[in-house]
Amino acid sequence: MAKKVIIVGGVAGGASTAARLRRLDENAEIIMIEKGEYISFANCGLPYYIGGTINEREKLIVQTVEEMSAKFNLDIRNLSEVIRIDKDNKKIKIGNKKNGEIYEEGYDVLVLSPGANPLKPPIPGIEECDNLFTLRNIPDTDKIKSYVDNKKIKNAVIVGGGFIGLEMAENLHERGINITLVEASNQVMAALDIEMVSIIHEHLIDKNIQLILNDGVKSFDNKGKKIILSSGKEIDADMIILSIGVKPETAIAKDANIKINEKCAIVVDKNMKTSDPNIYALGDAVEIMDFVNKKPTMIPLAWPANRQGRIVADNICGKNVEYKGSLGSSVAKVFDYTVATTGNNEKTLKRLGIEYKAIHIHPGSHAGYYPGAFPIAFKMLFDPKNGTIFGAQGVGMDGVEKRIDIIATAIKGNLNVFDLQDVEVCYAPPYNSAKDPVNMLGYYASNIIDGIVDIIEWDQIDKLDKKNSIILDVREEFELATGTFDNYMHIPLGELRNRLNEIPKDKDIYVTCQVGLRGYVGCRLLEQHGIKCTNIDGGIKTYFYVKNAEKSIRDQHERNKDIKEEVAVMSLEDLDITEINAKVTLNACGLQCPGPIRKVFEEISKMEDEEILEVKASDPGFSKDIKSWCEKTNNTLLKSEFNKDEKAFVAYIQKGTNKKQESSTALTAEKNGATLVVFSGDFDKAIASFIIATGAASMGKEVTMFFTFWGLNILKQKNKPKVNKDSMEKMFDIMLPGHAGKLPLSQMNMMGMGPTMIKQIMKKHNVDDLETLITNAIKMGVKVVACSMSMDLMGIKKEEFIDGVEIGGVASYLGATEDSGLNLFI
Repeated sequence: MAKKVIIVGGVAGGASTAARLRRLDENAEIIMIEKGEYISFANCGLPYYIGGTINEREKLIVQTVEEMSAKFNLDIRNLSEVIRIDKDNKKIKIGNKKNGEIYEEGYDVLVLSPGANPLKPPIPGIEECDNLFTLRNIPDTDKIKSYVDNKKIKNAVIVGGGFIGLEMAENLHERGINITLVEASNQVMAALDIEMVSIIHEHLIDKNIQLILNDGVKSFDNKGKKIILSSGKEIDADMIILSIGVKPETAIAKDANIKINEKCAIVVDKNMKTSDPNIYALGDAVEIMDFVNKKPTMIPLAWPANRQGRIVADNICGKNVEYKGSLGSSVAKVFDYTVATTGNNEKTLKRLGIEYKAIHIHPGSHAGYYPGAFPIAFKMLFDPKNGTIFGAQGVGMDGVEKRIDIIATAIKGNLNVFDLQDVEVCYAPPYNSAKDPVNMLGYYASNIIDGIVDIIEWDQIDKLDKKNSIILDVREEFELATGTFDNYMHIPLGELRNRLNEIPKDKDIYVTCQVGLRGYVGCRLLEQHGIKCTNIDGGIKTYFYVKNAEKSIRDQHERNKDIKEEVAVMSLEDLDITEINAKVTLNACGLQCPGPIRKVFEEISKMEDEEILEVKASDPGFSKDIKSWCEKTNNTLLKSEFNKDEKAFVAYIQKGTNKKQESSTALTAEKNGATLVVFSGDFDKAIASFIIATGAASMGKEVTMFFTFWGLNILKQKNKPKVNKDSMEKMFDIMLPGHAGKLPLSQMNMMGMGPTMIKQIMKKHNVDDLETLITNAIKMGVKVVACSMSMDLMGIKKEEFIDGVEIGGVASYLGATEDSGLNLFI
């Protein structure tokens, strides 16, 4: 007699069960009940349809009702909902949403694959929001896409930093929408540990995402147009995506007294059977076993649901197949990065009290000498006694997920870290290095277990006793500009063997380099010379992942405005550069630590002052490293950006300190003077210069303003007397502004209307006009000096200036700077 199997729910789990069941049993009666319209769709692709990467809605439909019914001989009833389970009589009650009919259907075997619903907590004001969306299915997608397509959305707020939240942040950003991401915990992507996710935090900020951590939503106001956070901060929102997690949709199971856990997930055994022997359950709605720590857990991902569907079908057909548990292997695209994880993270192991070791490496995605190699940050956790692998995480731009896949396979195959050394992978320069990163993780972990090297983690560095310890930095001199630890001494690795006598004998020695490899080599050298030491795992790079991300988040909050994707020390206009013409081009793509910075150092040393170097690198940290290096070495970073077409970070560096930048020296505490060189004749810059001057004067500083070239026009009086000028001087007189009231704006001059508009705004807000600012400054004792040489060159006479202007040369300016703690060039 043929079995009658009813499957509740489609998509991954239910549809997989039905297809496998039919392949095993042609005679079974299979009914699928799906309360939605669609039985099989690509729910992981939904954000990319909203963002436009997937351009056809039909591509999201994996199987239609008609196609799947015909192919597998199924009785599919969509837009139908199971209202009640009568397990004693093996019946279910079904409501037809199309016509309102309610009827009963008997079964031999019932399969529950109801999925989970997005969490929507009772936050005050949430029910009144008309711009709040969750994303779980195609109707949700249609609503969001229609809203974005038809409304003029400028600002969107994503609440929740999980997979869906980040994918929606990226895809809405691609639509030109300003994004604020609010996450109640201290990090996005909970599967990652903090030092790994810090790479993503900084990348989000680089992509202009306003990142708010450790702050949740307290309430919604004005129908969702305003969000009030727990901190009191208020955010304006044109639309809201709520993505704070999911809850199993198991009300019918609970009502039928099928065993569920405290989180409302259905409890199943290894064969995916529930507490009722005739009912199976699978997918997002069930509690399964964590493969690593053997504890119950919930992992709402596509792979487990598909695998469980096949196992359920096998067991219905008499096979005895067990589900061995989930690793939670996952991968996500976050703008330019790929993030992949498998197994347990450090937070989980700590919570469960499991002893572990963590290691970090930063290999290239393939051979460095072949173009396009990108560094990857890897972390692996393992048992320090027997080498059991607990989990791994990877963040990078290329080649990340295939290494995590290998480690996931190793964990499921019960391989340990020693076995990773023997994993034989494919190798060719475009795809790999002869020693794969998975092999490197195996070698590294094995060295620790064998006692060849001892390590300390990044988060222990700040806890070291500085009186009794010292950090030995074995990097090259030029690398120190990218950042150093406190309490360090420096001996390059190449010099270490000959300088062992300099190492303190009465202190604990911790060795570091950029990523940990040279630190390990240094430790081996020291140990074999009788000097006990500890290598800093992951080097200074891992430590600064967290520190730099924390600083970037603080800086973003302080600025309270978008961060430009293009990072520059000063704008090109500020540096008097209209076009970048590189004298030398350097391709440092694929070079591993410390290659890119070393190459920059070598090339810059060959160049003349003010010549420009263009450098391309594949290391995502290069943009931060080069900024620090330029600041410490008195070179000028003109521009730094990620070039998507070339898949490289490109920086333009001018050798030496730019002259205009050089004249913008900061304050010196011992000096009470302030000098301003006013070179510009623009109206807005003139206002700024006199506001700064009067502010400095009001603080008791002795202020000198030295006006030269175009800046001289600021000092001309409105009703100036007639003076004798030769033909050249008369031409200048015609072309130049007649007085301060005729000055143009530096930006948005709008065919001469800009200054007039600014003056009206200043008047409306009771801001003194420029003429009044000049008069007040002179009254406050500000010394206003006109450059005599510039006057001669531009044909400007002393008689044309307002009262109180002194005439002087460069010497008078230099004399003023001697006592100046503030020197600005405007």
